[in-house]
Amino acid sequence: MENGQPVFVAKALADKIGKPDATLTVKGTGLTPENTAIPGASIADAIGKIIEAFAAANVCSAADIVAVGHRVVHGGSKFSAPAIVDEEIIAAIRAMIVFAPLHNPANLAGIEYCRTKIAVPQVAVFDTAFHQTMPAVATTYAIPRELSEKYGIRRYGFHGTSHEYVTRECARRMDMPYESFNAISLHLGNGASACAIKNGKSIDTSMGFTPLEGLVMGTRSGDIDPSLPFFLQNAVGLSAADAEALLNKKSGLAGISGSNDMREIVTRADAGDAAAELAVDIFCSRVRKYIGAYLTHGRPHALIFTGGIGENAAKIRQQIVAGLEHLGIAVDLAKNRDLPSGGCISAEKSIAVYVINTDEELMIARETLRLAGL
Repeated sequence: MENGQPVFVAKALADKIGKPDATLTVKGTGLTPENTAIPGASIADAIGKIIEAFAAANVCSAADIVAVGHRVVHGGSKFSAPAIVDEEIIAAIRAMIVFAPLHNPANLAGIEYCRTKIAVPQVAVFDTAFHQTMPAVATTYAIPRELSEKYGIRRYGFHGTSHEYVTRECARRMDMPYESFNAISLHLGNGASACAIKNGKSIDTSMGFTPLEGLVMGTRSGDIDPSLPFFLQNAVGLSAADAEALLNKKSGLAGISGSNDMREIVTRADAGDAAAELAVDIFCSRVRKYIGAYLTHGRPHALIFTGGIGENAAKIRQQIVAGLEHLGIAVDLAKNRDLPSGGCISAEKSIAVYVINTDEELMIARETLRLAGL
């Protein structure tokens, strides 16, 4: 801790969990990055290996851990803030598996292992929590209300931890109180979402009942005609599960261009590849459409780019804002290319445009220390 804030010491990434080529990578201040094979490791195995690796690198031992923060993708409508984990919280996370079958079980596995092995406060930080301030007009689908109420069918939104972190950081850089800060936040990566923030609160976001709604993403289609899944089943002959998998894992940038890596797509587009050019154009057009929609909430103090694409792809940022000058948004070409230290890339007289590296881990650490009273 420095000045009451968490300080980065080390991080670990367990990749390809459960597969023969699973690996563990540990990085940290003064440490040489190391890759270790952990073939077939489960989530519990991987966490144990991480703790062992930190101890071996003299980062910390299990006895040094004072609290553990967990990212939980789906908290439903129950959680509008992080929570100390207890049996009731675990039951609620388990109940949300129906809405996030790929994510919540893995989140639970990590929580249950840490509760067993590390007897310290455990804090759940929900990706959906930040969006619980959205009004009913932004969360309600136009379907029979009794179905919505019985089955919890509504727009939840995701990437909340990232959107909250970058908007708080942007308000700090602009020397503005967060409680009166208005922004449009663009988390652009393999998963992508836009969020409208008014007076420090989420009032609309592009992802909905699941992360499939909204922007075109790496492998997700984003917004489509709701009848398309029925067509895929009735005319193409796909099962419901196959149609869902196609829209989540084989669509988006990958479906259009054959790749979900924006770096590769931009390189191919620059070389004249028509499919790659179209993928870039569609991606940028969809983001621009959401910016226009969110400007109807009023003039924001800032437009924020974050995520792997938002932070690193200058060409994509430029193309997204191109043509928005009449709405008060323009970037300085040199600043956009070179990224000044403060991250502000807007042209003179434009609404402020910032590039801010998201740090969900830091946000989770802050919330964990706050709730644990440390």
